[in-house]
Amino acid sequence: MIIKVILVILLILLLLFAVSFWVAYRHTEPAYPALYRAGFWEYGKAPSVYEWFVKRLLDIILSFIALVILSPVILFIMLLIYIDDPGRVFFTQERVGLGKKNFSLHKFRTMKLSTPHDVPTHMLENPDQYIIKLGRFLRKTSLDELPQIWDIFRGRMSIVGPRPALWNQYDLIEERDKYGANHVMPGLTGLAQISGRDELSISVKSKLDGEYTDALKKSSIAGLRMDLKCFFGTILPVLRGKGVVEGKRY
Repeated sequence: MIIKVILVILLILLLLFAVSFWVAYRHTEPAYPALYRAGFWEYGKAPSVYEWFVKRLLDIILSFIALVILSPVILFIMLLIYIDDPGRVFFTQERVGLGKKNFSLHKFRTMKLSTPHDVPTHMLENPDQYIIKLGRFLRKTSLDELPQIWDIFRGRMSIVGPRPALWNQYDLIEERDKYGANHVMPGLTGLAQISGRDELSISVKSKLDGEYTDALKKSSIAGLRMDLKCFFGTILPVLRGKGVVEGKRY
C-alpha cells in the first residue's frame, strides 16, 4: 500500500514538472534562445550543460512550485498594499537582462505613485517621504521581490545570477562588461547579494558578479556549486534584513 502511494505521488510530481516545463516553454519570449546563445558566445565561452539546460529546467520547476505554494501570500500582500495606499499593487521597471537586452521587471509596489520611477531607492535624497507604511517591511524582508518569480518562470530571469541593473545605471553596466557579467542570465539573488547587497560599491559588486560568471562558465559542477552557495547564503541575510540601504549615500 505504501509503495503504491509513493508511486502515485511520484507520478503526480512528474506530471507537474512536465506541465510546468511545457507552460514555461510556451510563454518564453521568442527571442530568448537567440539572446541566450548570443550572450554566451559574445563573452567568448560556450555554455556548460548546467548553464544552458539544467539551470533553466530548475528555474522552471522551482518557480512553478513557488507560484503555487506562495499564491495565498502574494494575494494577501496585494490586498494589504491596496488598503495601505490605493492604486496598482505591482511596480514594473525596465532592467537590463541577458546580453544587455532590456526587459520589464516586476515587484510589489512599496512606494507612493509620485516616486521618481527610474531612480534606485538608495539614490533618493529622502526616501522616507515616498515609502508607504507596509513598504519598509516588504523591502527589509525582500517580500517585495516575490513577483519576480513570474519573471523567472517566463525566462527573463534566473533564481541565481547578477541582479539586473536599471537601464540607466550606465556605470554599473559598463563595469560589469569588464567581467562578462552582462552575458549571464540576471537573477533574484547572487554572489553580490549575499556579500553586502546595497552596501557594496559598484566596483566591488561588479567584481563579485564577475566571480559568479567565471564559476558558471568554468564547468557544470562549478556552476552548480556557486548557485547552491548563493541560494542558501541568501536565507540568513534576508531574515536579518542585512545590507539594505535606504537613501542617498555620500
